[in-house]
Amino acid sequence: MNTLRLLPLTLAITAAMTLPAQAQSLVDLYQSAKVYDASYQSAKSQYDATLARGEQAKAGLLPTVGLGLGANRTDVSSNTAQFDRGGFGNQSATLSASQPLYRPANVATAEQGKKQAALAQAQLLAADQDLIVRVSQAYFDVLAAQDSLDFVKAQKSAVSEQLASAKRNFEVGTSTITDTREAQARFDLVLAQEIAAENDLRVKKLALDQVSGRMGAAPNPLLAPVALPAVVPEDVTPWVTQSEEIHPVVQQARLALEVAQLETQKAQAGHKPTLDLTGSYNITQNNGSTNTSADYRTNAATVGLNFNLPLFAGFAIQNRIKETVALEEKSRADLDAATRNVAQGTRAAFFGVQSGLGQVKALEAAEASSQSALDATKLGYQVGVRINIDVLNAQTTLFDTKARLAKARYDVLLGNLKLRQANGSLKENDLNAVNALLVK
Repeated sequence: MNTLRLLPLTLAITAAMTLPAQAQSLVDLYQSAKVYDASYQSAKSQYDATLARGEQAKAGLLPTVGLGLGANRTDVSSNTAQFDRGGFGNQSATLSASQPLYRPANVATAEQGKKQAALAQAQLLAADQDLIVRVSQAYFDVLAAQDSLDFVKAQKSAVSEQLASAKRNFEVGTSTITDTREAQARFDLVLAQEIAAENDLRVKKLALDQVSGRMGAAPNPLLAPVALPAVVPEDVTPWVTQSEEIHPVVQQARLALEVAQLETQKAQAGHKPTLDLTGSYNITQNNGSTNTSADYRTNAATVGLNFNLPLFAGFAIQNRIKETVALEEKSRADLDAATRNVAQGTRAAFFGVQSGLGQVKALEAAEASSQSALDATKLGYQVGVRINIDVLNAQTTLFDTKARLAKARYDVLLGNLKLRQANGSLKENDLNAVNALLVK
């Protein structure tokens, strides 16, 4: 049976792993990761198990019914004829039932089951948000690594042209050997950077394949020109306020406190009486006995109330109450800590995105300035007022700025998702806004 249940999942994973390499959107890879990622599947299984455990807690409020069957055979032999009874026996069937009428501890246990179901939902939500961020992180890491490699290749092409120009100028005597050697050294350095960038891209792609379950996953690049979304609302206070209500970690801590309070109620119920309604119906078919050889049947129906009042249990109940009250205070402190930590994380994520947007604007201005500086330096080199190393330095500055700008843009997009994760509002629909910024 387990094999049959796992078959659809196995087929889905196999199909995902065998898809040909092609560009995929962030949502596509996230959907694939939900089927493939082991951490998320583990959280999903834990969610199902916790729901089932919560349902078990209701059993203490529901009736219990049992059916018992029995049969026996007795053979009596004697050397005295009047005592030689031979064989006889009986068959019996008993149907019994019990319904709790007053069991406060069972009521608290059932309420704990409901809290456990809500706790499982919060845990699954946290796992889903973590998966969204992990897939997005791997997605943008690949894009950033690809951009870095492209910029290194473009820089290599530019340095190669500068090296060729330096060699020509040296051959005609308009420059020194120093220019050629500087250009050669810069070209060799760029070659090393290209090898490192290629390896970094390879590693980042493997990480994306691992989290998404797609072999050769190829993320869609950003649309040009890039228009990064602003943070809405632009004040940190609403984000923090929302986090205190909906964040899965805060919800889990709050539910843990409620479970602890119910545990105290269960402990206090140890002093209280219990009352159960019981009933049974027995049918016995006798095939003779030691006194008679006649067959006869007996039917017996019983209805009753079972009352139990604890009087003294060696101070176990009193000490149990002290224990649960202390654990309740611990849960309350844990809730305070969780709320504060989530608020702090939300503030840090919010200001991180704000800072990232500012960096993007500054780097965009720096890119334009670096391009103008490079153009001016090239012109100065052609007329003889600048030397070769100036051009090489200007090229390095430009391509380094381009790489930092591309990375900053990805960090802002990822930071928006992490901000929503930090305050607990991250959902799958938030990926659609990111998809809108990607090439279709």
